Amino acid sequence: MTCAILSLWTALDERDHDTALHGNRTAGLAEELGRCLDLNPKQFAHLRIAGALHDLGKIGIPDEVLLKPGKFDAHERALMQTHSVRGIRILSAHIDGLGEVVDTGILEIIRHHHEDFDGGGYPDGLRGEGIPLLARVLSLADSYDAMTSVRPYRVPLTHEQTMDVLETERGRRNDPRILDLFQEIIITSPYRAH
Repeated sequence: MTCAILSLWTALDERDHDTALHGNRTAGLAEELGRCLDLNPKQFAHLRIAGALHDLGKIGIPDEVLLKPGKFDAHERALMQTHSVRGIRILSAHIDGLGEVVDTGILEIIRHHHEDFDGGGYPDGLRGEGIPLLARVLSLADSYDAMTSVRPYRVPLTHEQTMDVLETERGRRNDPRILDLFQEIIITSPYRAH
């Protein structure tokens, strides 16, 4: 990673340490999935950087929403859903050393990591194979880590509970093929929750 990318990750860590740690775990899970997909080195690097920075846009979300202990109302949910677009706006800024990010598919992965396989996600409502492959990979890794992590608005789920939720979202939120691979790799993954 370039110094500029590390600086952005450090800024995210200063803003919200838990979000930064979540990015690292999500990147690790996404990399494990990527190994199953025989990605080329460039794709693998894109997945790593996108995983680490996929929630960078949360820097711009006010604390009263980002750290809210309860469920979001409609306005708060809509605001939170802007984080992927905010993240690519930050990464698209003219910062020395970020050219490799802007010129690659990393922005595409970050923008679409909340698209649902059935088209019900955001920000663009993409569906199925129309969602970039690496965004589908990151989405699943992100979902698993988010559900198994402490959040201000809920207690973490166990591994078994999370796998049950992911299975119920097969074909709706999750790409069935990616979910099948995930079910194989999570068994021995160091990122597996208890």
